[in-house]
Amino acid sequence: MDDLSLAADFPQASREQWLKLVEGVLKGADFNKKLVGRSHDGIAIQPLYPKADEAVQVARAEAGRWRVSQRVDHPDPAKANELALLDLEGGADALTLVTRKAPASRGFGVRIDSVDDLDRTLSGVMLDLIHLRLDAGGHGRQMAALMLALAERRGHQFSDLSLDLGLDPVGAMAAMGKMSASWGAVGQRMGDTLADLARRGFTGRAFLADGRVYHEAGASEAQELAAVLATGLAYLRALEAHGHSLDAARNALSFLLVADADEFFTVAKFRALRRLWARVEQACGLEPKPIRLHAETAWRMTTRRDPWVNMLRATIAAFSAGIGGADATTVLPFTAALGLPDAFARRVARNTQLILLDESNLARVADPAAGAGGFEALTDSLCDKAWALFQEIEREGGILQSLTGDKLQDRIAAVRAQREKAVATRKEPITGTSEFPNIKEAEVSVLSPSPLWGGAKASDHDADTPTSNSSPQEGGEPVGAAAKVETPFSALVRMAAEGAGLPQLAGTASGPSPVAVAPLPSIRTAEPFERLRDIADAYRARTGSRPKVFLANLGTAADFTARATFAKNFFEAGGIETIMNDGLTDQDNIKSTYGASNAKLSCICSTDEIYKLHAPATARTLNDAGSKLIFLAGRPGEDEKELIEAGVTTFIFAGCDALKVLSEALEEACA
Repeated sequence: MDDLSLAADFPQASREQWLKLVEGVLKGADFNKKLVGRSHDGIAIQPLYPKADEAVQVARAEAGRWRVSQRVDHPDPAKANELALLDLEGGADALTLVTRKAPASRGFGVRIDSVDDLDRTLSGVMLDLIHLRLDAGGHGRQMAALMLALAERRGHQFSDLSLDLGLDPVGAMAAMGKMSASWGAVGQRMGDTLADLARRGFTGRAFLADGRVYHEAGASEAQELAAVLATGLAYLRALEAHGHSLDAARNALSFLLVADADEFFTVAKFRALRRLWARVEQACGLEPKPIRLHAETAWRMTTRRDPWVNMLRATIAAFSAGIGGADATTVLPFTAALGLPDAFARRVARNTQLILLDESNLARVADPAAGAGGFEALTDSLCDKAWALFQEIEREGGILQSLTGDKLQDRIAAVRAQREKAVATRKEPITGTSEFPNIKEAEVSVLSPSPLWGGAKASDHDADTPTSNSSPQEGGEPVGAAAKVETPFSALVRMAAEGAGLPQLAGTASGPSPVAVAPLPSIRTAEPFERLRDIADAYRARTGSRPKVFLANLGTAADFTARATFAKNFFEAGGIETIMNDGLTDQDNIKSTYGASNAKLSCICSTDEIYKLHAPATARTLNDAGSKLIFLAGRPGEDEKELIEAGVTTFIFAGCDALKVLSEALEEACA
């Protein structure tokens, strides 16, 4: 039987033909306003893209599987070790060791005060068979010394280990607000550290240009890329200034980008960074080499409410990072925003990636996005925008000067304000929180509740949290301490091997002219709606019932269902229970039904036609019955004045400020 080629029997459709059909559907509406979206960078998102021309993509060092990395963040080293071994036995081949006081610890983190603590945390872990990344924030240099002391204790050759020491003084300063010494002194330490690592035969990555602090502050994709580029370049310059070749310096760097639930922009962002850094290398006179690129799913997108939806968001993010070209990916467990994840949540995080790798076979294609018009166009646009923002940072004197002058913080704050408005109006909906909330959700298990919002106190896990006059960058002596003779990295490793504790190691950190900046905030997008739910929960705990709103559904089910469903989702996003009914028109019935509901609020729901006939009378009835606030689902149109005079206080519709409306509603309902 001959093969059929049905596609060849039809003429190729043109974009002009498609646009003509679209015009018929739009019926005169503006194409760009209706169908073209805009990112927070102002990048146009077209509804349809043609096939892309073949482009040369900067690839990973090795095609195939990316590494499945799991966070190790339980405060107790023994318990952290138990969980880490379960992860490795269950299919993970990399660990991210998150220590206490690191910005990414979220109130937890492994308590490692000595090489013995580190040894207990990694007991039974074969360091030469896995990849290990340290995430220690301002304690990075001291934790790296402990790590090297442990490797030497176990007799490892450093050339056999796949290690990322994760030293990121710029990122730690941006997150925590201070650097323990001047940039010149920190650069000298970086040069000394790399020289010592080279003498030991270390072939891993010492320094990390990390995008998380910018992403968590609300940065756009291009802003995150620009900050990471500027950080990487600052590290190149510092290392070159202290005796290292540019080739050795770039080989000491790795990068970390955040993967979120925006699939297209996450894929484009990861692809863009490889192209952009290759451009930096070329500008430095270097032949581009593949970078080591880590991914971590977004803290910003995690939610405390209906946390099961976090599984879906994390799956999209991990998928996007994988096909975008990440070398290693860390998935935050779905309960991370609630507290310390248990073994089940960690298993789900791990298996999310294993399913993508072993069942979906994503790693079998080197660059699945290549040639796809949408991905290629967005990658190109992100490259252009990020490069322009990177150049702006460079004109300001580099990443340090931009941060010390609050310039980068101000630009990120402007984008954060855009995001906050989009979330408040539900233009950017959060499934399970601002859209389709579940006010009867069951408790979810965590090992310990988060200290970040009313859970266990931070002191429960960290008895010696630094005071405000301590240096967050190093967690050691006060910033104003007298300048000291610099302690070489080799001395730190020796001290660690001889049993020196982390406080003693950190005591060497204070240096001349410490740097202070306005720290970038770490914000989850869902927090404003979660605070409303917390208010409603507190009212329920106090009174035994939730705050309620009565839905005055007018007409038949066909008339009111659409807007009643909208109103139900709207109010329950604020934790306000909706009292439904099967449709009312008789005013006496409306009054008695409202009275029996014990609700303090009411909302009229039906079609525009029925509103004209019954809404004003219904509003007066509800007002007489004692409703503190009377809402109407839908835009008021030409009848707004009449409806307000009848007693309607607020109109709810797609695009209204849901946070403002719900805050006012809760204030009345919980009074």
